[in-house]
Amino acid sequence: MSTATLLWGLLFGSLGAGYALYGKTQRALLPFLCGLALMVLPSVVDHTMLLVAIGAALAAIPVVVRD
Repeated sequence: MSTATLLWGLLFGSLGAGYALYGKTQRALLPFLCGLALMVLPSVVDHTMLLVAIGAALAAIPVVVRD
């Protein structure tokens, strides 16, 4: 695992924790699920570019799709 993968994982994990907390407090399912997926993603995906691509897509979903 490279340093870049660790740093991207930290970024997406933190963003995921924020989305999960927001989704739980607002009772919004989509941000909560995207937050959980962002927190699990760094432990599942090992390739840096794939991590960034999937993480960016998951981070954009709650912003683009409004409930």
